[in-house]
Amino acid sequence: MFPFLMIVHALIAISLIGVILMQRSEGGGLGVGGSSSGFMTARGAADFLTRATAILGGAFIVLSIIMAAIAGVTRKPPTIDASLANSVQTSQPAERSPQPQPAQQPQSNDQQPAVPLAQ
Repeated sequence: MFPFLMIVHALIAISLIGVILMQRSEGGGLGVGGSSSGFMTARGAADFLTRATAILGGAFIVLSIIMAAIAGVTRKPPTIDASLANSVQTSQPAERSPQPQPAQQPQSNDQQPAVPLAQ
C-alpha cells in the first residue's frame, strides 16, 4: 500500500508543479487571449488553474499526513542484536599487563633553543 501511495504522491507533486508553472504571475492564467465567447477564455483558464492548484495542494497535504501516519504505525521497534554479547562472555579474558610506568620528564637542553631565534 505504501509504495502505491508514494507513486500517487509523486504524480500529484508533478501535476502541482505543472499547474503552478502554467499560471501567470499577474493572474492571467495561461496567458491566453482571444474572444470572450471562446470555450477557455483567459478568465476561465485562471479560474480553472486556481481551482486545480487548490485541489492538488489539498490532496498533496492530506496524502502526506496519511503516509506519515502509515509509516508511524508500521514502524517496528528497534531490536538489539545480542549474538555478539554471548561470544564475548565465553571468550578467555586477556592477560592483564602490569601497571604502566609514569612517563619520564624529558631532559631540558639549555644550550640550544628549540626554535631558532632571529639574529
